[in-house]
Amino acid sequence: MPPSDLHATPNDAAPPGINPAEVTAWLARHADEVTPPLGFDLITGGHSNLTFRVEDAAGHRWVLRRPPLGQVLATAHDMGREHRIISALAPTDVPVPPVVGMCTDESVNGAPFYVMEFVDGIIVRDTADAEVLTPEQRTQAGESLIGVLADIHAVDPEVIGLGDLARHDGYIERQLKRWHRQFEASRSRDLPVMDEVHSRLCSLIPKQGPAAIVHGDYRLDNCMLGPDGDVVAVLDWELCTLGDPLADLGLLLVYWTDPGESGPLSVTPASGAVGFPTRADLLERYTERTGRDTSAIDFYVAFGYWKLACILEGVFSRYAGGAMGNRGSQEFSGFGDTVELLAQAAKDAVARL
Repeated sequence: MPPSDLHATPNDAAPPGINPAEVTAWLARHADEVTPPLGFDLITGGHSNLTFRVEDAAGHRWVLRRPPLGQVLATAHDMGREHRIISALAPTDVPVPPVVGMCTDESVNGAPFYVMEFVDGIIVRDTADAEVLTPEQRTQAGESLIGVLADIHAVDPEVIGLGDLARHDGYIERQLKRWHRQFEASRSRDLPVMDEVHSRLCSLIPKQGPAAIVHGDYRLDNCMLGPDGDVVAVLDWELCTLGDPLADLGLLLVYWTDPGESGPLSVTPASGAVGFPTRADLLERYTERTGRDTSAIDFYVAFGYWKLACILEGVFSRYAGGAMGNRGSQEFSGFGDTVELLAQAAKDAVARL
């Protein structure tokens, strides 16, 4: 169908970040079947990349990813990077959404974007989502989650054309330097425990093996689950790089909640529901599946807590400084306490080494 024959949602009915007429024409040239008009709904947004659900008149669905509004130059490369990673992983055992195509012509939609096939499933973000699953499905979800992480780390970057995605050495050293620099830039109070943990981490870096694909933000709510609880798609690859795979495992354990836990450190409360494996279960199954030496996992857990503290201190500093006025400062006042709890958790993990 020629683009001139397409009819899309009027511009004033589309969410910000979407030019419906141009995107419809582009999709018609790249997807197998497109029946206009198209509808667009924002799934996730904010300071990260924007994700839209796209549906045509015949019920065909896709997902469109683009940079945040007003940040085209800073994130244009990220779109190509995400598209490249997902496309490279498509023939592997790692479940990723099938890619339709990538558009680098900014005249189409104001910024680069790429489109994937829509994958049916559920994302478990909170306890209400977890209640949709039976205890047996939750057990299977945990098994699949750790199995897919092992599959990601088993992929040889060179074989799938990602060998030049990043440097192969010094991943943890670079991460510690990067996040400490960011923490120093946002520091608004005296937090000696953060400097203490940073110093300890720098002196205790485990020997790192061959570089593997590191997702960078692997957790339950960044995966789509199928009806039996299996992971059917891993999402949000914007932080993916090459490095030490145990950094992924450590961060997953930081995010994970064991039964009975609550409070600021329970980042993924859904995982505390009956049926989900515990942190100890996840660690044991990853070790069995990969054969990797995970005896220094407390280092990677400590690093995960410390990195999250660095990120949240930046948020706290901006809002405490009045970046959002009085309402914003009050809304984010709890972040300061959370940073201190994360820092202490990092210190406790380091002490176990």
